[in-house]
Amino acid sequence: MAHVAIFVGSMYGNAEGLAEKIRSVLVAAGHEAKVYSSATLADLTTASTALFVSSTTGQGDIPDNLQPLFLQMQSQFPMMTGKLCGVIALGDSSYGDTYCGAGRQIDTLLQELNATLPVKRLDVDACEYFEPWEAAETWVADWITHLE
Repeated sequence: MAHVAIFVGSMYGNAEGLAEKIRSVLVAAGHEAKVYSSATLADLTTASTALFVSSTTGQGDIPDNLQPLFLQMQSQFPMMTGKLCGVIALGDSSYGDTYCGAGRQIDTLLQELNATLPVKRLDVDACEYFEPWEAAETWVADWITHLE
């Protein structure tokens, strides 16, 4: 059984709704999961497994509620060697170069921190999927197979 911390960056609730759905799927699969809509670096470093679910704001920016954690990760650079992580990025492809910018930034930072990312980041396009779970369901099932 894994203990999964789900860190959410959400402006209008889509990412938070998706995180709650993933939490329920994890619990149904016998894992423990907690959703953090406001988190500290301590929440991340004490988590055995971390999943980031984030929408993108502005010009590819990280939502305000996840920004403090992201900045702490950048400044304190806690090595995450061996920590299983995942990233689901929500965005709108009509925004061009900034599409899923928050998720891309998180993914890059996790790689720099040497986290284990067994499944490639999932980018969910709001132009294709009204409900992000439709795009995420198969990815989540695959990611869960990597949990202890």
